[in-house]
Amino acid sequence: MVGAGGLWGRAISGLGELRGSVFGFVPVGLGIGIGVWFSLMQEPGIWAYAGVALCLGIVVLLHRLVEPLQPVTVLAACMLGGFLACGLRVQTVAAPILMEEFYGAVTGRIVEVDRSQAGALRITLDRVWLEEVPPDATPAHVRLSLQGDQRWLDPVPGSVVMATAFLSSPQGPVEPGAFDFRRMAFFERLGAVGYTRHPVLLWQEVAPGEARVGRLRAFLSAAIRAEIEGDAGAFAAGVLTGDRSGLSREAVEALRDSSLAHLLAISGMNMAFLIAFVFALLRYGLALVPPVALRINSKKVAAGVSLGVAAFYLALSGSNVATERAFIMVAVMLVAVLLDRRAITLRSVAIAGTILLVWQPEALLSPGFQMSFAATVALIIGFAAMTDRMEPGKWPRWGQFGVALVLSSVLGGVATAPYAAAHFNRFTDYGLVANLLTGPVMGIVVMPAGAMAALMAPFGLAGLPLWVMEQGCRWILYVAHEVAALEGAVTAIPAPPAVVLPMLTLGLCWLVLVPGRVRWGGGVAVAAALVIWAQAARPAVLIGAGGVVGVMGPEGRAVSAARGAGFMVANWLENDGDLSGQEVAVGRLGFSEGEGGRVFAFAGRTGLLVARGDPVPAGACQRHALVVVQDVAEGGGPCLLVDTGLLERSGTIAILEAASGARVQVTQAQQRIWSPATIMAGLSLPHIAPPDQ
Repeated sequence: MVGAGGLWGRAISGLGELRGSVFGFVPVGLGIGIGVWFSLMQEPGIWAYAGVALCLGIVVLLHRLVEPLQPVTVLAACMLGGFLACGLRVQTVAAPILMEEFYGAVTGRIVEVDRSQAGALRITLDRVWLEEVPPDATPAHVRLSLQGDQRWLDPVPGSVVMATAFLSSPQGPVEPGAFDFRRMAFFERLGAVGYTRHPVLLWQEVAPGEARVGRLRAFLSAAIRAEIEGDAGAFAAGVLTGDRSGLSREAVEALRDSSLAHLLAISGMNMAFLIAFVFALLRYGLALVPPVALRINSKKVAAGVSLGVAAFYLALSGSNVATERAFIMVAVMLVAVLLDRRAITLRSVAIAGTILLVWQPEALLSPGFQMSFAATVALIIGFAAMTDRMEPGKWPRWGQFGVALVLSSVLGGVATAPYAAAHFNRFTDYGLVANLLTGPVMGIVVMPAGAMAALMAPFGLAGLPLWVMEQGCRWILYVAHEVAALEGAVTAIPAPPAVVLPMLTLGLCWLVLVPGRVRWGGGVAVAAALVIWAQAARPAVLIGAGGVVGVMGPEGRAVSAARGAGFMVANWLENDGDLSGQEVAVGRLGFSEGEGGRVFAFAGRTGLLVARGDPVPAGACQRHALVVVQDVAEGGGPCLLVDTGLLERSGTIAILEAASGARVQVTQAQQRIWSPATIMAGLSLPHIAPPDQ
């Protein structure tokens, strides 16, 4: 047997091997601390932050005094620092949230124009004024969906508009553990969302000097769409300016179902294509002028100018989170070139991740952050392995290009697949084919032609490069529509339990960062996460706003409402791994007519759904384990009685089968700063016992 001293020596030796890669653990530690902060059920108080800060000081002291433990102390310090970064971020973004429904006059300045998932034009306003709402309770930003005939409105960023609108606070998750839009809205300082069916009136033209970047974006987008008609023009405007408001809903769905939606988002690929073209144009263009090439370092000049172009592209595109992330990645690489360092390494990825997590800790929870860093790490490792195995001169250039193209698509697809499936509940079966057919066109045709159009536009010569760009955009959209129309193009994936993505991510980080045979422990964690995902059971019953009920039956989830609550029901079905719509789910087996309402079965028991306006039958709680009333109900009994009053406090209620009967979960269980005042403050729901044997 190995003695305690031997084990300690081996542990110290293992930690010594980690010291060379310890910086890679910095963003991992930050991510763990941020994840812990977001998982808390209660908002941390000042004493919690004081305790964490004290622990951080102790860890820093240990780092200085106990040199062999430095990898551990670095990880611990970053975990504590990530927790503190969240607390600081909350204080910098906190803004009023509209807690009650509002209907009345709304005035504000347009700062963003986009489209909703339903295809409606939306405007985001700042400098908001709400009728009869005090200034200290007025949200910093409001988002309005424009319905009805708004043809006379030209929503130019910087202009002030007025509308009569319905507003409410951003909605929370559609079920326990689902995406929390309210949390995301809080960090975007978006305090109210709503719609208007009335004409939106221009109250004030754009003031001189205001919203220059927004107006430039709108001008360029309109100019591109005037030159290139249809969805191709909207796609071109989207990839160059970030304005995707002109793209049809059919085109958006085709891009999504063919795994090409990432081409439309201004993220790492778009930024990389553009900056690579600018960098190559400058570096090799200067090299063609010997007097210049002999006197300056063309590589560093190209890197410096490319950095400025990347910053301008960031501002022009609206500085959304995905573009900010891409800019930081590119900036780190270009600065590395200026400092004569290797541009693309795991260390540069770690630097970019650290900057983003300290600056915007909430980015950790976004699918864009997770997918982009997973793809980047996979590409770096994959191409390093390919370079080691490809002997110089053995492969022709076209062969190397072909291998690089296929390898990048495969690596990117495999690395991002679990995150895309977890967040969007779908796997695009022909995504690799679609990306192989469009990736080269995006990098060789679309983005370079767009850059050339921008350079030649001041001389009135943008027509030719825009025509070239149009052909590339039309090809991409053609491939998207054809691939999305193939049978089996999309496979639905059930949503994973909350533990899966953290376990999967930490396992992958362990595989990448830890040397030696110990690294395969990360593979065990990845395999365990996938097994948990595969064996996870979906809720037997979901009860949502207004008393809408979804019951898992032999054909899938059956829902009680034919209309209304469409967004909630659609998300329930997608989280089940079901791409059927509400009109299909409402016709499934699951409900039957019974005494006083509709009866459904779950976990060996029965439930009763009582329609709005109908009385609760006498003895219903004695005959059924669950009674759902689509109204305010009084009384109760041995059953779980759910009415609209309870649902307002709890959010969606989920009932899962368990050995002890049935487990009840509520959506609004956290008491956090972005949570509504009607939170479940310690409310205990009755336990649903197992059926009598």
